[in-house]
Amino acid sequence: MSAKNRVFSPEFRISIAKRIAAGESVSKVHHESGIKRSVLYRWCHAYSKEGEAGLQRAAGRPPGVPDPIRPGISETEQLQQQIALLERKVGQQAVHLDFFKRAFKRVKESNQKPGGAGATASTGRSGR
Repeated sequence: MSAKNRVFSPEFRISIAKRIAAGESVSKVHHESGIKRSVLYRWCHAYSKEGEAGLQRAAGRPPGVPDPIRPGISETEQLQQQIALLERKVGQQAVHLDFFKRAFKRVKESNQKPGGAGATASTGRSGR
């Protein structure tokens, strides 16, 4: 019964938090409602910390989390920074790929060496 981006009313969140605070298990509420346990624990934490006001907040970015758009930087500069970040990630991935290519090559070579560990021993025929 999992659905993405479900929005629950503050009243619903409060009722769920009250049930859990009253002793009902999170697992039971999870199975009945289909809401992730992590969400239920977050609601319980907010309820125990701030009461009903902790669950009144509307959905969206939590307070105190900075907006990804930084003030004072033009959109062009933000895009250039994003491009630089992505280029660094591509570079890191290239380093990882190179490492794994070399590692797989070494493993393959070690498995193909004649007379290495696990190779079949060969002996000459006896002179009958």
